[in-house]
Amino acid sequence: MSQSVGSTATAQAFEVLGAVMAKKQQNQEAKMATMLVQSAMQSVEQVQSSAPVGNLGQNINISV
Repeated sequence: MSQSVGSTATAQAFEVLGAVMAKKQQNQEAKMATMLVQSAMQSVEQVQSSAPVGNLGQNINISV
């Protein structure tokens, strides 16, 4: 009977450990996603700052 209680406690301990590890993984993924979004925003800002002023050359008329 004591082995049964011990194995149950061990199983529960592994479940808690698994939950803690999953939470840490989710936090790490959230940090990585935030960094990716921030990087993308910086790239967009750089492209917008180098965009031409006015509309000269932005319209191309093609006749077939």
